[in-house]
Amino acid sequence: MKKEVIRGQTPEERELRKKLLELAGLETELTQRELDLATIQIELHDFEARYLRIVGARLAELDEVQAQIAETEARLRPGDNNIRHQASKARAQAQESAQASSFTQEVIERKFEPSETLKKLYREVAKRIHPDLTVDEKERSLREQLMTEANHAYQEGDEAKLRSILEKWESSPESVKGEGIPAELVRAIRKIAQVNKRLHIIEIEITELEKSDLHQLKTEAEKAEREGRDLLAEMASRVEKDISLAKKRLTEIAIKGGIH
Repeated sequence: MKKEVIRGQTPEERELRKKLLELAGLETELTQRELDLATIQIELHDFEARYLRIVGARLAELDEVQAQIAETEARLRPGDNNIRHQASKARAQAQESAQASSFTQEVIERKFEPSETLKKLYREVAKRIHPDLTVDEKERSLREQLMTEANHAYQEGDEAKLRSILEKWESSPESVKGEGIPAELVRAIRKIAQVNKRLHIIEIEITELEKSDLHQLKTEAEKAEREGRDLLAEMASRVEKDISLAKKRLTEIAIKGGIH
């Protein structure tokens, strides 16, 4: 009876297997780091909205009073170009603060608390359709569009939308590939390079966000909250005192200058 001969793997097949295992590990890391980045961005955005509502609005009021003080002093000393310049700068600062305060009123404040299901769905979407998992430029364009939709859905906590994006991708012709060993090996090597490049960019972006003044303030606010304190309320209270002093000074200057 003739024995069946089991064909061993070729060097190309062994190399492909090795590269696919490497790529699988990188894909898992990539999806997690994309999730980390998206979460940090959303949390910072939400914290900024809260800061602007609680502290920023009061800072805008303080800047407005200080602009009025500078303008009043300029009216009392019309020949002093330096004072006129300072008044102009103070008014510009007040307008900038007012615009920031007005912007935050349009933002719906919320505390971003993504569920484990939402995180799992986002990771699955990123694993399937991340733009850096293809070397085809036309396909990359479609993947980028879908990832943009996925990021928005994650930000909104829309699990149904993320499922819809997955279904849309799985039914597309781009999700099915037929490859020979040599072509698949080249594609895997290129994907590994792209994923490593994206991971490097993500690490830079996360590091920059974590070093930002906003992130440091958020960290301090969270620490204060664990201690039973409201850091933003404390900051707002200090600004309120500054506003009171500034208004008092404005009144004194106006009275001294005979301005009513």
